[in-house]
Amino acid sequence: MATKRQVVSAFRRSEILRAARGVFARKGFVRGIIDEIAKEAGVAKGTVYLYFHSKREIYRAVLHCDMESLNRTTLENVDAETGLQKKIRAFVVTRIEKSEVNRDFFKIMDSDSGSLAFTRSQYHNYLRGPVEHMKAAIEVAVRNGEVRPVNVNRTAWAITDLTRGTIQRRLSSTESIPVDEDVDFIVNFVWATLQLGTGVASANRSVDAGS
Repeated sequence: MATKRQVVSAFRRSEILRAARGVFARKGFVRGIIDEIAKEAGVAKGTVYLYFHSKREIYRAVLHCDMESLNRTTLENVDAETGLQKKIRAFVVTRIEKSEVNRDFFKIMDSDSGSLAFTRSQYHNYLRGPVEHMKAAIEVAVRNGEVRPVNVNRTAWAITDLTRGTIQRRLSSTESIPVDEDVDFIVNFVWATLQLGTGVASANRSVDAGS
């Protein structure tokens, strides 16, 4: 059982991360300051430093916390479905819907240039778990004859990149497009490609043969 002190400590840490998420999303890493994070969290500046040694450490903690939560939910939702097409849909829906609910988190990864290299690298590393999960699902589908033989690694990353690109567009656009429309486009596009016997399939075989 957690002690009262541990509960309070966990709550304060959570509040600091919540405040930092908002500050970084609004101002980026460079312009986001500890004073503003402390004020938004409702704690003294010194209290922030009891939990984190630097602004970069807070930044890392925000991304780690949110990405772990996103990945956990993604894997749970993908595993709950049967058949590759439904698993792809679960993957895409989860990540796009999460980006709508928690826009601050996704904006952090596209903040100012001073931190882009760090966030993109970390984002890529965190994606390996879901991508490996999707690769396994594609391998099973190929083995069962559900889809044509494909390069599972490229296909899994293509699904991920299409989803990420859609999220970026939705975050930067003033146009309001229903989530289902974007999800349907990605899933239908990928599924049509996986069902093709020529064209893209032949191109992929040629590339694979030359690799």
